[in-house]
Amino acid sequence: MRLTPSHMGIFFLSLLLIACHSPSQPAAAHTNGGFHEAPLKPGNTTLIYDTLSERGSDIIEQLDHYYRGQVKAGFNGAVLIGYRGRVVYERYFGYSNRERKIPLDYSSSSQLASISKTFTGAAILYLNEHKQINIDYPVQHYIKDFPYPNISIKMLLSHRSGLPDYTKWVPVYHKDARTPITNDKVIELMVKHKPRIEFRPNTRFKYCNTNFVLLAKVIEIASGISYADFMHKYMFAPLGMNNTFVYDPAKGLPANAAISYRYNWVREPDMFADGVTGDKGIYSTVQDMFRWDQSFYNRTLLNNESIELSYGPCSFEKPGVKNYGLGWRMLCYPNGNKIIYHNGWWHGNNTSFYRLIKENMTIVVLGNRFNKNIYKQAPVIYSIVKGAASANGFDDEG
Repeated sequence: MRLTPSHMGIFFLSLLLIACHSPSQPAAAHTNGGFHEAPLKPGNTTLIYDTLSERGSDIIEQLDHYYRGQVKAGFNGAVLIGYRGRVVYERYFGYSNRERKIPLDYSSSSQLASISKTFTGAAILYLNEHKQINIDYPVQHYIKDFPYPNISIKMLLSHRSGLPDYTKWVPVYHKDARTPITNDKVIELMVKHKPRIEFRPNTRFKYCNTNFVLLAKVIEIASGISYADFMHKYMFAPLGMNNTFVYDPAKGLPANAAISYRYNWVREPDMFADGVTGDKGIYSTVQDMFRWDQSFYNRTLLNNESIELSYGPCSFEKPGVKNYGLGWRMLCYPNGNKIIYHNGWWHGNNTSFYRLIKENMTIVVLGNRFNKNIYKQAPVIYSIVKGAASANGFDDEG
């Protein structure tokens, strides 16, 4: 039976994925001074495509049929589906720049929104792995003027800090809502005004963009270079993510970047938070996101201990399958199964990134015209690929 978007909850509860457990933390020690570069393991940056030949023609036909309907309903964006390390479906629908009639293609970088947090989290764990920071240390150890004691780096990563969201309190103290500001400005306002903390640290989970703004600053302090430069040198470039970058409002977007549109094709202008990084601000493509996904299987950037640490759920105050690790959302089930993912929404960009690790299946959807239906696509895609794959012999594990 093929799933529809309305069956999302049932769909996810039925998936058989990897075991859900909380791994032990690696010992890490803070090293004073500059960042000591570690040799990078070369990654395979060439994407491998599986045309599926006659075995999978039904999969492609069904996916194309599904997306014809999505486009008719307003979808404008890019889609890539990976399976066992190979790209099995890749499509580009609509415009990168509607005014100039420039279509989306493989090089059309789109704002990832909160999927950017997966990169920030990985960068922190990279520094932790190489003994440049210790995620169990308090934030005050790195950001000296940080006004809240008893908040650790790990609490920022897992959204257990209790800090208020800067997108809500900054406008109270900074009246210019249109001009982009920086992470340093957010921290300056935080130090000066000390907005009220929402709950005692590490007592519960609450998703908060401020956490990852601070993590971006910690990356800069530990490495001695800017967040954008660190991400390029240690995350993007080693993986061949040549169309991925951190947005700088002062420089503007490159010609091939996708414009952010509202549902009615009106452009979304920059505002104060567009100069802030760590929580959002990374632009990428579906191909580059597949390279990012595969780097975790290949252990290109992080070792197994760091990866398992990032996948470990951290919050158990509320019943249910939803949880958050260190930079990743996840769904953990009573039988031990798990889904690793992250969605994003910033201006007109809706994004979805699902990683079904046991099956090495990846679903990436990047939209640049506001469309909340993007968040409903993953279960339908899974149903089509797995159902048709089994019928046509593509899935030889049954």
